[in-house]
Amino acid sequence: MPANLTVSSHTTNYNYPALIFGILLIIIIICGNVLVCLSVYTEKALKTTTNYFIVSLAVADLLLAVLVLPLFVYAEFQDGVWSLNMTVCDGLMTMDVMLCTASIFNLCAISIDRFIAVSIPLNYNRKHVDQRQIVLLSATWILALAVASPVMFGINNVPNRDHSECKLEDNNYVVYSSVCSFFVPCPIMLLLYCGMFRGLRNWEEARKAKLRSSMQACRKLQEAAASLQPLSGLPPPLPPVIEKDLTDLTLEELDQDHYPDPDSPDPVSMLAYPGGSYNEDQNQNRQRKRAKINGRERKAMRVLPVVVGAFLFCWTPFFVVHTMRALCEDCYIPSSVTSIVTWLGYVNSAINPIIYTVFNTEFRKFFRKFLPTLPNCC
Repeated sequence: MPANLTVSSHTTNYNYPALIFGILLIIIIICGNVLVCLSVYTEKALKTTTNYFIVSLAVADLLLAVLVLPLFVYAEFQDGVWSLNMTVCDGLMTMDVMLCTASIFNLCAISIDRFIAVSIPLNYNRKHVDQRQIVLLSATWILALAVASPVMFGINNVPNRDHSECKLEDNNYVVYSSVCSFFVPCPIMLLLYCGMFRGLRNWEEARKAKLRSSMQACRKLQEAAASLQPLSGLPPPLPPVIEKDLTDLTLEELDQDHYPDPDSPDPVSMLAYPGGSYNEDQNQNRQRKRAKINGRERKAMRVLPVVVGAFLFCWTPFFVVHTMRALCEDCYIPSSVTSIVTWLGYVNSAINPIIYTVFNTEFRKFFRKFLPTLPNCC
């Protein structure tokens, strides 16, 4: 949804800073998001369901850089004067509304997917996209197209339309699209993330409480064993079961995914329960698997709030300004403010790949490996 591209005077003043900045922005967006797509495509460690949603977000940013930004930069270079056909303008408006909406719907779909992963980790398929995730991915693009479809079907064809500017002509549609694209999904997304962080915090507190209780049980067993061996002078070794529990409960090990495969035989458990207590052994495996999955989700969650925060920082001013313009036609908003908030929204498409390289270890490894060859392809 680009800014209104208005005519300030009959003489066109070429805006060279906007042209230079726009070209650089397009190059950064294309290179960064192509790297994100390539990293997930080529790296086995990055082939996770969360990253498939991130690829969908990167595709939206790529399409924005290819289909929308060149025309927007061209209009900004001509100081806001639209000199192309109005059919091209309507196509620009359609793609801009759809891709902006697809971006935020992808972020909303990621938050739903993360909420499911944290809430029911044992039933969550982390490595392969299942039917639920296919529905989420498809819905983001179908709904985005539905929000943009009124422009495609001619809502911009109003009487006495000024052909020297390219904008959304219907103020009611501006409000409608802003509500659908931003003001409804964002609160839902933030509520889901709050619920996820609360759940992960409660989970960590429970793990620490279990660690303390296991350590207390360990000390009691050591004291009892020491009382039976008064002549040895050395503390007895930990019983295998307690030793295994303490290993499972180490939070640092949890972050590094050092848990054994829950589906593999556990020799310590076999020694601890020679009678073959199958149900108890199975419960331990389920708890270990839940802990391992929750540890992975904590690492995945580190990057997503930053992505969401950057999106809100970049796009909130845009939607606030343009909704105000639609609701209050007599309110004066300088064209420079409109242009700045629009540029800020587009900058978000270049920020996400940078966030991935800073906060995600696997993405960072791939970027470091690939960057030496980047000048040859970009």
